Amino acid sequence: MPFMEAVRLALATIRVQKLKSFFTLIGVTIGVMFLIAVVSIVEGMSRYVENDFAGKLFGVNTFTLRRWNDFNTDDNLDWREIQRRPRLFAYDADLVRSVLPPGSSSAITNETFMNANSPFARPRQVQAVATEAAYFTIKKFNVTLGRAFGPQEVNIGARVLVIGVDVAEHFFKGLDPIGRELRMNGVPYEVIGVIEKQGSVFGFSLDRLAIAPYTSPLHRAIRPRGDIEAMIVQAPTKDLVSDGMDAAREALRASRKMPPGKADNFALETQDEAMAFFDGIKSKMVIFGTALPAIGLVVGAMVIMNIMLVAVAERTREIGVRKALGARRRDIMSQFLVESATLSVVGAAIGIGLGIGLAATIAALTPLPAAVAPWSIVAALVVGAGVGIAAGIYPASRAARLDPITALRQE
Repeated sequence: MPFMEAVRLALATIRVQKLKSFFTLIGVTIGVMFLIAVVSIVEGMSRYVENDFAGKLFGVNTFTLRRWNDFNTDDNLDWREIQRRPRLFAYDADLVRSVLPPGSSSAITNETFMNANSPFARPRQVQAVATEAAYFTIKKFNVTLGRAFGPQEVNIGARVLVIGVDVAEHFFKGLDPIGRELRMNGVPYEVIGVIEKQGSVFGFSLDRLAIAPYTSPLHRAIRPRGDIEAMIVQAPTKDLVSDGMDAAREALRASRKMPPGKADNFALETQDEAMAFFDGIKSKMVIFGTALPAIGLVVGAMVIMNIMLVAVAERTREIGVRKALGARRRDIMSQFLVESATLSVVGAAIGIGLGIGLAATIAALTPLPAAVAPWSIVAALVVGAGVGIAAGIYPASRAARLDPITALRQE
């Protein structure tokens, strides 16, 4: 039987025997649907992290000096040893600044969540940041109302704040926040600016910011010991990022009198570490996320196999007639394999459509982003065909082995 004739026969069977076809295809359909949905969500998260999350969190052409890495991909790290590392202080930041490539910018940053309150609204936690003037440039924070604080205010430790849109709307709803008072940890600060809307990352708002000079009381409220959490450095070009890191590493190692061969007792972290950390999470998500679709595909293969065995029993006489007319074993076998694969591919096609719809629904109703990868559609169709062929091998082989005389006697 020609290939297209076998496909036509399979489609006719689906059309005539709708209920049986539904139960035949449901396993493959469900498996492919969840496969497309999982891959779409993981792909969407990957694109989001690469294009938005990393840029907003780290800035462009930056590295960060910390006591230890925020993102670790090495499971063999000795955390007790890491916690014994010396703390970072302002003089460490000044040392690093002295050796950075010309044109580099830097800002000490200390961050935590802290209660804020004003006379116009109930208290609420905000993300408090104690930093320096260059922070706004490095992070590309545009101040749309008022202004950002400058180096002079950092030098004198002025009690001024630049706040995010969410903070402004909560504490000063319907009011002009510029010049008004916002208390952070009980200490009054004057609001001098509002940053343009930043959006959210995985449902977490980036607009709950309250940024004050590093030298203000907010620094001690965040870091009571007077140490610093981190210093973010922005190089003039991407190529100079590694030069800046090497210079910072050499200066700190020399300052701390560390012998050659001994591991750093500080961390220099780039966007690449965060991306490597996410890639590890991404691979685990794919593995766990495809477990359910795999079960659905196995169930679908078993259903198709059973249906094809029934089809062989029902069409025994037809097989006998074909063999009597000269059909060879491989002709019979290819006919049933094509029919089985066609059934499975139709189920996969329906599953692809439902999977795209499910991914879009999840993206609309939850913070999870979703992006359909074209390769996943091709892979789903290939998997569907593969499941159909694998499930049809035994029924097709059984049909091909039928004795034509015995088959012709079958009523």
